[in-house]
Amino acid sequence: MTPSIQATDPCVHCGFCLPTCASYRVLGTEMDSPRGRIHTLKAIAEGELSLDSSVAVHFDSCLGCFACVSACPAGVRYDELIEQVRPQLNQVELRNPWQRQLRKLLLGLLPYPGRLRALLQPFRFYSGQNLQKLARASGLTRLFGPELEAMEQLLPSLSSASFGPDLFGVFPALGPRRARVGLVLGCVQRVFDPAVNAATLAVLQANGVEVVLPEGQGCCGAATHHQGELEQTRELAKDLVQRFEDAAAGQPLDAVLVAASGCGHTLKQYPQLLNGESGFSAPVLDVHEFLISLGLSEHFRSRLKPLERKVAYHDACHMIHGQGIRSQPRQLLMTIPGMTLREATEAGVCCGSAGIYNVVQPREAAALGQLKATDLATTGADVIASANIGCSLQIRRHLAAQGKIQPVLHPMELLAESAGLLSAAAPAAANNS
Repeated sequence: MTPSIQATDPCVHCGFCLPTCASYRVLGTEMDSPRGRIHTLKAIAEGELSLDSSVAVHFDSCLGCFACVSACPAGVRYDELIEQVRPQLNQVELRNPWQRQLRKLLLGLLPYPGRLRALLQPFRFYSGQNLQKLARASGLTRLFGPELEAMEQLLPSLSSASFGPDLFGVFPALGPRRARVGLVLGCVQRVFDPAVNAATLAVLQANGVEVVLPEGQGCCGAATHHQGELEQTRELAKDLVQRFEDAAAGQPLDAVLVAASGCGHTLKQYPQLLNGESGFSAPVLDVHEFLISLGLSEHFRSRLKPLERKVAYHDACHMIHGQGIRSQPRQLLMTIPGMTLREATEAGVCCGSAGIYNVVQPREAAALGQLKATDLATTGADVIASANIGCSLQIRRHLAAQGKIQPVLHPMELLAESAGLLSAAAPAAANNS
């Protein structure tokens, strides 16, 4: 199947997309730019070119960051084009056996928290320890190839919370109930950065929000969606929707919330992905846009204590370009007394994470990660705020590689810290205590 070129018709090859394109930024070749890929698609549609392995590599180099969509003055929907192409890139003849097996491994692992936790059990005594430092310093990790080395470099310190069990049940609002929501935990986030979900839950409860956490909730399908594995994505999406509908127990949810922007972008595309089948009965919202819309409660505002910190907020691509969310996280951060916001020079340029891109395209991703870490560090901030787990892992890796000491925290963690919520024990669910 050839992608529809109707969406490319407005393209006038003006080049406004080039400086925003992450792959063009590091590779510098026309075929690795949105403009070049659109030209390639037209050539394929006209029979002048075939989608073989030598052509497919230029589509694989695309991060799917959608910065070009924001920059395009002609309104070309490159995001729709690349989503049509991605399933075709999974044809056996377009990638070598190692590339196919690596993707199969990652997509058979990352969307399934149980599998991921089982694999990571031995690494509890390695990650963040002297053994890991020794392995890196000795060059041992480089012996396994760039892809596996990239995986090791992204591995964070693993706490006992990383291994569950997951919280589930109905968590009551503190004070008068203002809303009732479901919260998506995220498959990677709950394992690699469980403190984000704990902080998000605490902030929501403290703002008078009752939170429903379905038992056994799985992955939203973002990682598989980003790789064009549509059947697997739909299976994951259907299961997640059913879990939330069952957990709601006939009581309507005001929203289904997500605290990881990569997940949020895919969740908001369920109506298209599920081809009109029943999706969530409540709107999907990023937690930042939900809290700004709801308004922070007076009780919560009264709890906020000064955090005298300079914070640089990192705009995740699937937040700023995919969902059009830019101001809300900044507004929430600025409610914290004493906090100063610093802006990066190139806020809209991808950090190189892009789902599993930083593993399957490690060299290009590393170049982008280095640029992003330098850009954020030179703001003079002493804390980096990131609302996407993939970005947080990528930025931490490259800040550390540059000897920078800035922690990378989710805005919900900073709000929870200011409100004095982090020291509290994990709350008990109303029906699961």
